[in-house]
Formats: sequence, C-alpha cells, structure tokens
Amino acid sequence: MNTSPNGTVAWEIVERIAWVKYNRPDKRNCMSPTLNREMAQVLEDLEFREDVGVLVLTGEGAAFSAGMDLKEYFRETAQQGLGAIRKAQRQAYGWWERLRWYHKPTIAMVNGWCFGGAYGPLFGCDLAFAADEAQFGLSEINWGILPGGGASKVVSELLPFRKAMYHAMMGENLTGRQAAEWGLVNESVPLTLLKERVTEVAGVLLGKNPVALRATKDAIRRVREMTYDNAEDYLIRAQEAADSFDGEGRKEATRQFIDEKSFKPGLGAYDLGGRPS
Repeated sequence: MNTSPNGTVAWEIVERIAWVKYNRPDKRNCMSPTLNREMAQVLEDLEFREDVGVLVLTGEGAAFSAGMDLKEYFRETAQQGLGAIRKAQRQAYGWWERLRWYHKPTIAMVNGWCFGGAYGPLFGCDLAFAADEAQFGLSEINWGILPGGGASKVVSELLPFRKAMYHAMMGENLTGRQAAEWGLVNESVPLTLLKERVTEVAGVLLGKNPVALRATKDAIRRVREMTYDNAEDYLIRAQEAADSFDGEGRKEATRQFIDEKSFKPGLGAYDLGGRPS
C-alpha cells in the first residue's frame, strides 16, 4: 500500500482498479487541509495512468469519512483569517469537483461513517455502494449550522424533496440500507461482502469502451441541468466528439454484432480485444 507524504491518503492498484483510501482512521478519516491537498495530488497522479481503469474511494478502518476536521479545518483555519478559510475551501472543493469530472469511472465504497462534508466526494463519485452497517448523517443542524460545502445540494440532487428536508432538518442518521432505499447510494450490502461487490462492479466497467464510459458519465451530469432540447443537441455533439476519439470502437462493436453475431448489446459489452478474422 502506497501512502501520501504525510500519510493521510493510502492507495494501491490491483488489476487496473485504484483503491484510494482516506487514511486517518484514528480521526474517523475526517478531512483536514493536509488530507485535502494530498488527496488532490493522488487523484492527479492516478487519473491518466494506463494501468488504472477504475478508481474506488473508501476509508481505512471503521469510517468512510466523518466529514471535515473540526479542529484543523475549521477552528485552526479560522484563526488564520479569511484568506486561510478561502484557501482551505478551494482545496477541499477542488478535489471533489475533480472527482465529478474524473477521466476514469469512480466508485464510492462507503464502509462506515459518512457525515457532512463527506457528501461532497460521495456525490463526486459516479457510483456508490455502502455497507448495511454504514451510517450517513447531516448533523450540522444539531450544532447550529446549515449543511454547507455542497451537502445541501447533494441531498437535494439525490433525494426526493420531503426526504431531503427530513434528512437535513432532523439530524438523524441513515443506515446503509436506508441510504440505498432513499437514493444516496446505488446499493447496500453486508460489510463483509462490500469489497467483493464493488470489485465485481469495477470489473464490469473495465470491460466497457473507456471513451464511451467517459462520455456517458459526463453526459449524465451535464444534461441534468439542461432543457430537453439543449440536452438533445449536446448529446448529438458529445457522440460526434466521442467518435472522433474512438470511431473504431463503434465499428468493432457493429462488426461483432452483424458479422460474427458474437455480441448482444442487451447482455453485455462487446469484446474490446476483438479483431476482424
């Protein structure tokens, strides 16, 4: 397992899956300014490596991330003045934004506590899977502030209106199962099966055309804020751009479907290693 210079982030690459971990288990993986800087660097270093096809974000120990470090991120930064506050915010929000538009598919593997600020990177990942035993919480209301840093936006995007209001206003935790039922994550499974399930999903993604995957994940995020007509036009242009990067991919899939009859789109991806016979 590799670690960042100050040890706040750990990572390894196994069969083209980059497993990236918050690595402050004694602090329930709270995000400090140091962690935010080092996470940004790790993401940058991994993004265009040829031996990385999928990135999984998770936490070391019993937590995914319990949010922002109250002492280091809030109190100590505030003591340095507004400039330090804005710098710390840019560093945190910057790597969350990078996740949203990452070059490779990303999966959040929520193995435990996921609170407050952790909703930013949770939403930044394309897919999310949780342990049944995980705990999701917006506890900000319990100590007199609103869910900031994008957290309110995340719940309003992912949850129905009444559930978003309840979650933000009541300050009650959700289990992993509830998070899946409400739509915060794709699925919830027992903790003992979580890595196996995420590895299975990552393996499926590795079998897809990478150019098409990148275009698809970007398209889904972009069109959410567009009118239908604008989205239709955007998607036409996006497909043309994808074809310009990998026009042979569609041709190969068509060849396998029409000529070989070895590919059925409804049952899985075409063979990326296929060649004309």
